[in-house]
Amino acid sequence: MLDILRDYGLLLAVGQFPDGPIGGLALTLILAVTGLTVSFPLSVLIGVGRTSHHPAIAWTCTAFVTLVRALPLLMLIFWAYFVVPLIIGRTVSALTTVICALVVYETAYLAEVVRAAILALPKGQTEASRSLGLSASQTLRDVILPQALFNAIPSILNQFISLVKNTSVAYIISVSELTYSAYQINAQLMTKPLQVYLILAAIYFIICFSLSRLVRLVEKRIDASRKAPVAAGSAA
Repeated sequence: MLDILRDYGLLLAVGQFPDGPIGGLALTLILAVTGLTVSFPLSVLIGVGRTSHHPAIAWTCTAFVTLVRALPLLMLIFWAYFVVPLIIGRTVSALTTVICALVVYETAYLAEVVRAAILALPKGQTEASRSLGLSASQTLRDVILPQALFNAIPSILNQFISLVKNTSVAYIISVSELTYSAYQINAQLMTKPLQVYLILAAIYFIICFSLSRLVRLVEKRIDASRKAPVAAGSAA
């Protein structure tokens, strides 16, 4: 295994970069960060839409979330890979295809996180804001969303961990992320699949375990920030 890491460690880390396109672990993290960054504002809109009192808006957002969550990510990648070029009339790169599929998939799941965070807030928050003369949009923007999104940070980070693992599906259309790089190494060695895929599993474990520890730290910070005003009030 050490020999494999010595000979192919760079391919696993960054692919063919700088002599070729970036890949490996670097591309996996780029895909995950891009997917989360692009899907987050969309998920906020859809999550808010799911709580809307307008039936058409709520039904449309619910239908989108239900449909996407009922489909495997691999199916979305296949649809994007074959259907998007037919719709726009030109070829789309495999990398763009994967990003589009990840954004759609992650938007549906993050929208449920946002919706749950909004519904978890006490109804008195909205009632008090409206009694102070704030409009519904002002209440949502200035009172509800800041608290809901703050409370949802651990869940959002957990979704990012899932997204890191989900990027491995991109190998099916030859996007040179971490799993595909391991596949290429295994194809060259032929006789050491166990060692190659043990290394791959170890890399995913280290990344996801480190992120899960970060989530725990963030949760502790959020709990501490919630308890601080209560402790200050008790002291007063």
